[in-house]
Amino acid sequence: MARAPSYLNFDRSAYYFKKDTDYKLHPEQYRVGKGEQGVLICEPYKSELLPLWRFKTGTIARKSSNQLFERFLKYLDDSDLPGADMARKFLQMGFTRARRYANYKGGKKYDRANAFKELPRGTGDPEKAKAAELFYAAWKNAEAEARYKKLKTAWKKKYG
Repeated sequence: MARAPSYLNFDRSAYYFKKDTDYKLHPEQYRVGKGEQGVLICEPYKSELLPLWRFKTGTIARKSSNQLFERFLKYLDDSDLPGADMARKFLQMGFTRARRYANYKGGKKYDRANAFKELPRGTGDPEKAKAAELFYAAWKNAEAEARYKKLKTAWKKKYG
């Protein structure tokens, strides 16, 4: 039996990222979370980073991942963990979304008209595979950054 996507029964009221919070003014309210959580919610970082996030081709993905990684380093220079973590999340999301489009035509994994049955894999855009590789490398470089690890550990200890 096909498993429905987790976003179908999502409880927004219990989610710890809030759209009306300015995380630069209130960084203590930011939570590192798992994976890409909060990436399209946390302002003003979303508005700063989203225009840089592109993966249509390998060339575009190279420029995008480089810009996002540079922004990641700038946030670290400023000891801005929420900003650095959000930039890291955009790099991760570049990988996951490009990989989805590489695996599935149009990036659609489930057939909504057929009880969310998973669609056939391997029908996607091979150009997106190159984009995914580029984002993956930048994402892993960000996660390996010593300053990020230290700042993240201290942040989680202090704020959760």
